[in-house]
Amino acid sequence: MPTSPRLWPNPPGNSPLPLPAGPMFFSGRELGELTFPQMPTHDKIDLAGLREYVGNFSLENGQKVSQVIDLEKRRPLLIAGELANPYRLCDIMAPDMPIIPVRLEGVCRTWADNLDPRDIQPGIHHVTLARSPGWWERSFITLLELPDMKKLLAWLDGSSANTWLPKRLAEGVVRLENDMELMSPNLEDISWDGIEEKVTVDTPAPNGPELDLSTIMIPINTRTGCYNSRGRVARCAHYPQTEFHEKLFRRGSSFKWDQILNFL
Repeated sequence: MPTSPRLWPNPPGNSPLPLPAGPMFFSGRELGELTFPQMPTHDKIDLAGLREYVGNFSLENGQKVSQVIDLEKRRPLLIAGELANPYRLCDIMAPDMPIIPVRLEGVCRTWADNLDPRDIQPGIHHVTLARSPGWWERSFITLLELPDMKKLLAWLDGSSANTWLPKRLAEGVVRLENDMELMSPNLEDISWDGIEEKVTVDTPAPNGPELDLSTIMIPINTRTGCYNSRGRVARCAHYPQTEFHEKLFRRGSSFKWDQILNFL
């Protein structure tokens, strides 16, 4: 399916709806689908194991990712929102990079409380993370050299330096995932006692091993944290960008970033 990332059909302003439906390989010229390799059988894998797994993904021309880019100098970055959008990556002039599915457990993607007005007015919300006991959902990870990682984070910042910072999670699970049909809990599956939200359905059996959280950088909004919906978290899986902004968002209601997640 190689095609220009500029032809990606979903605008970044609708993030996270524009995220790929499966593993992909991004370059500024072409966007191609990747074929899953065999899933590692270990319960946990380290950075070397992750590099080996990502390197074994196959491009449409039969080459492996490891034959196209040198992964030994690259480190993992969770790309939960627009940084997994091919059109946006083209805007940023990102380097060639694999976009690889993972599963998040115990943490959820949610909307930052501030607005980015660079594309449209009044602006769009970017995706950050929050604690969510019992939750699971699909997201994406990539491998980048540190200068390129800083470049992507600087784009999130825009004119407000240090709004987005790279952090490492001290809670939750990030694991490899190859089931692209995996569905997150419904809104009705979350109980709320006025203090804490809990998922009331069981987490599906894992399809892949856990990754070493100490090796994964995650962009976190440290200016306003995530949106506080009367004490509850507005998960991206339940509220797409436009619906969230029109139905829930009110300025000045936020959880502070260090209240909603623990970091290394």
